[in-house]
Amino acid sequence: MSNLRSAAAAMMTLTLLTAACGTTTRDEPEHAATDTSVSTATPPTSPNGRTEETGKATTPAALRFTAQTLDGKTFQGESLAGKPIAFWFWAPWCPTCLSDAPAVKAAATQHKDVTFIGIAGLDTEAAMKEFVQRTDTSDLVHLSDTKGAVWTKLGVSQQSTFVFMKPDGSLQKASGPLGQDGLEKHLRTLTTQ
Repeated sequence: MSNLRSAAAAMMTLTLLTAACGTTTRDEPEHAATDTSVSTATPPTSPNGRTEETGKATTPAALRFTAQTLDGKTFQGESLAGKPIAFWFWAPWCPTCLSDAPAVKAAATQHKDVTFIGIAGLDTEAAMKEFVQRTDTSDLVHLSDTKGAVWTKLGVSQQSTFVFMKPDGSLQKASGPLGQDGLEKHLRTLTTQ
């Protein structure tokens, strides 16, 4: 079983490494992320993403992960449950990611009600840190996903990709470059019912 998991992880890493920077915008329909390795059974929820029994936010399967931030802190995906989130998947060498950075920075400044999380992959941590410094996006939380675990968890196979999660856990994926207008369009849908 261990060899099968290693082979699967190696295939995913290879797929992520060979994925080209996205050059067209492509929206994918909303869907709930599933994780076959984790039970996704949760108590019934109300429209605001809270359990009917306790009033606490539920944790969608897509947020059941632990990762390291670029500054070395442990990050629990579950801490985002019940919040509108914009995940930005990027690679340091990706020109599309570089072109999306100013729009992401501006949107994060303007939309304080949305949590922005950068998820860096496909390179070394040193290159990731240099990208954050060069793009002046250090105000965002950036995760170091050198093994592609969070990319896999959220079904991302190319960069620059955005995954938008509503408070109820529903997802919408869009590949960049989105630019300011495209990003704004998606962000407006995050907080509307």
